[in-house]
Amino acid sequence: MITKRTWVNGLRNGIETIWELAKVVVPVTLVITVLKETGWLAMAADWLEPLMSLLGLPGEAALALVMGYFVNVYSAIAAILVLDLTIKQVTVIAVMVGICHNLFLESAVTSKTGVKPLPIAALRIGVSLLAGLGVNWLY
Repeated sequence: MITKRTWVNGLRNGIETIWELAKVVVPVTLVITVLKETGWLAMAADWLEPLMSLLGLPGEAALALVMGYFVNVYSAIAAILVLDLTIKQVTVIAVMVGICHNLFLESAVTSKTGVKPLPIAALRIGVSLLAGLGVNWLY
């Protein structure tokens, strides 16, 4: 039987989770929207288009990858929300960010285990790129 305390704890945890996500998603969405409306995102997209096209992505998608790689998964999600992407493109980004996310924090944790963080970060980026190429090719 579900008690009142269970409901209260669940509601509190839900609100805390929403707040944590909102602290990332809302500012990132706002910044990306401003970049998009001012033309800065289009300029960066044009510059990155050749590289991103290998992954089947538009140039603007680089922003979602960078946010996911260096900030966290939720910032990549916020970037994806603002961009006009296909399901295939979202899948490519999701696979890549799933493999390689939050590099700064996870590199710091890795160094605490005695492993050199730079080679591991390079490996994660490389595997992420290969997986993105694979998903784009197979999908």
